[in-house]
This record gives sequence, C-alpha cells and structure tokens, in this order.
Amino acid sequence: MAVTMRIAAGITTAAACAAVLAGCSGGATGTKEGAKEGAKGPKGAVAPAPAPKSAVRLIGDGSTAFTGAQPNLAKPQRLKSGQKPPQFVVFSWDGAGEDSQKLFSYFRKVAKKNNATMTYFLSGVYVLPEEKADLYRPPHHSPGRSDIGFNDREGIKATVEQLRGAWLEGNEIGTHFNGHFCGSGGGVGEWSVEDWKDEIRQAKSFVKSWKTNAGLKTTAPLPFDYDKELIGARTPCLEGKENFRRAARELGFRYDTSGVDNQVWPERKGGLWDLSMQLVPLPGRSFETLTMDYNFMVNQSGTATQGDPSKHEYWGNQMRDGLLQGFDRAYNGNRAPLIIGNHFESWNGGTYMRAIEETIERVCNKRDVRCVSFRQLADWLDAQDPAVLDKLRELKVGEAPKAGWARYLAAEPSPAPKGAPGASTSGASTSGASTSREG
Repeated sequence: MAVTMRIAAGITTAAACAAVLAGCSGGATGTKEGAKEGAKGPKGAVAPAPAPKSAVRLIGDGSTAFTGAQPNLAKPQRLKSGQKPPQFVVFSWDGAGEDSQKLFSYFRKVAKKNNATMTYFLSGVYVLPEEKADLYRPPHHSPGRSDIGFNDREGIKATVEQLRGAWLEGNEIGTHFNGHFCGSGGGVGEWSVEDWKDEIRQAKSFVKSWKTNAGLKTTAPLPFDYDKELIGARTPCLEGKENFRRAARELGFRYDTSGVDNQVWPERKGGLWDLSMQLVPLPGRSFETLTMDYNFMVNQSGTATQGDPSKHEYWGNQMRDGLLQGFDRAYNGNRAPLIIGNHFESWNGGTYMRAIEETIERVCNKRDVRCVSFRQLADWLDAQDPAVLDKLRELKVGEAPKAGWARYLAAEPSPAPKGAPGASTSGASTSGASTSREG
C-alpha cells in the first residue's frame, strides 16, 4: 500500500484535563511499509469471504453490487419492562486500509474469534490510485492534494478484499472521508456544509468506481450499495463536526462519532445519534483521556510515534487498563455504551494494537456484553422506547440504579416489599407509589 501519512494536531480540551488530540491516520516517520513492527502476532491475512449466494445486481461499473440484506446481523430487540440493558462496546478503525502490516485482516480474525463486529471507516483515497490523484478535488485545496496520500493497484485490491469480507461477516463500512485535512488553512474545521457534501460525494464516488480507476475490472465487487451502506462517519481530527452534521443529516446519515463525551447514554443531536468517543481513566495519571490509541500515545510519547522502546510495554498496558477501567465502570454502573477508536498503525512498536486485542479478548466474551458496529448500536437505540432511553440518560458516569434495574426500568412502579407500609396485602402491584399515612 503506497500511502504516505503524517500526524496532524488535534484539539486540547483543557477543561477535561485531558489531551484530546484526535487521531490522524498515520505517523510522521514516512510510509507504512517502513514501520518496523506491527501488531502482536499476525500470521497472515484472513481468507477472502465467499461471495453471497443471493442474486448479485451490479451497480455502475461493477465496483459495488446489491446482494440483498447484510448477513450476520442480529435483529435489535426492545428492552422488556425492568430488563437490564446489555453492555455495548464499539471498536472502530479510522482509515481502514490493508497494507503490508496486514492489520485489517488480522483484526478481522480477532473479531471473529471473540464474537465481535466492528466499524471500519474507509478513507476514499485508499481506493484511488496515485496516478489518478487529480480526480480528487478537495475543498479549499488544489486537485490531487491529500495529507494521507493515495494507494497503488495492489493496495487497492488488498483493501477491497478486506472490505468485502468484513461486510459479509456483519461489520460496517463507514467513511473517514478523503484527504484528512486538519488545522487552519483549509482544514475540515473551516469547511462549509456544501464543502462537506462535496467531500462525501467524492468519498462515495471513489468507492463506487474503484474498478475503473484502478484498472481492476475482473476483481469481485464490493457486495453492498454504498449509498445505502454509508450512514455514519468520524471527521478527521474530530474537527468540523457542526457543519458536517448538518450536511450528514441532509444526506440521510444516522450517526456521528466525531465528538468527545463522558461515559453516559447517547442522545440525538441535530437529527443524528451522537456516538462520540469518551473519556476514560489514564492509569497513574490524575486526568482522563479519550478512548483512542492516538490520544493515549500523545499523553505518553507526544507526537513521536516511536518513543522510548523501554516504555512500550508499559504504555500498551496503560492503554489496555484504562479502557478496562472505563468498561468496568459502565458494565457495573450505568451500562452506557463504550465507544473506542483506533488506527491500523504500529505506533510505539505496535503496543496499542496489543492493547486493543487484549481489551477485545477480555470484554467481548463477558455475559451481557455485545461488541457491535455503530450501525448495530444505532439500530438498537432506534428500537427502544424513548422514555426508557430518557431514564438511562439520567444515570451519571458509573452510576447504577440504587434500587436495581428491575425497579428503575419498570413500566409501572414495583410493589412495595411485603410487610412494608402501604404494601398490597394480595401482593399485587397498586396503581401508583404507595404512601404511608400515619395518624
């Protein structure tokens, strides 16, 4: 994958006492092929998923196709009265390309082994060959400009293979847009609603025409209609989300994950589910940081992607333990979904890839835990009684209902314990909360 990357500065949220520099899809040390060390233990790519058995209707030049409903998706169920909500965990990946490190294919294996599905945010330039770079007309930049580079035919073929297999396994393919422009001077934080619409249109067009652009006419298509598949995104460096959300709402998106939040239940903002990443403990430090590999790195080695080798293991453990502490306080508390973001990178010797893998292994197989994509989480939220979601949003970070979930989410007030003042002698529930009247 001939892609040259760089790290761009994000935003510091001083009020939260945490560095929330948003992860950019790459390191300052050059091409991904130059990385010395990848994730722990990948032993090769996942075998290509078989083509769907349903009828295939090619779209456009055959880069994409309609193949029916996505397989391996569970139908969302509305919570029953008094039912404790499941613990959702979303693992997501910015950029989502397959390069010589084979981290995309490796984490597909990790997900399948641990009953997880994920969201892969594809950068459109990862399916656009470098010789066709001028097809990209970024807002406020010259044609062919991109801060994360482009791809080659082999890289495109490998990336498409992983996207195809991931979708057939029940994972979601979102977008991380195209050129990944951050900061001033044309960065996405300065883009208008119309700029965002144009960027989204181009991101879709590169996915829908990768065969023509890369000259890979005989390669199998992606098995989905990207116009229908694309329902959410994360903006570069978490910038520009206000105008992006306005554009996304008009284009039929359903969620955005470009913000910074606490571990509380999500709500709709501007017509979209706000599924922001969250602040979790940074073990050994007095503040919390964002649930993204890049942010842990910035708090450990700054923007140096390969810091002190003697600290790599500690830094990975620190990230893993911070995510697990965040998980535990939700799992044993308010059950708010835990939203985690990552990059297919080998920063600090691949220690963050190890941290993520170990987190997946430790949480996704627990009772009542569902490791899902953003699409699946949004589907579940849409299926719930709005009044129940309102109650869930009243719970603070780590706060479990004092009287237990059965009473907290009961459709009607639970009966008072037998023998308590005002309790029904028959044991049946009364029409309201009983009040003891003395004298």
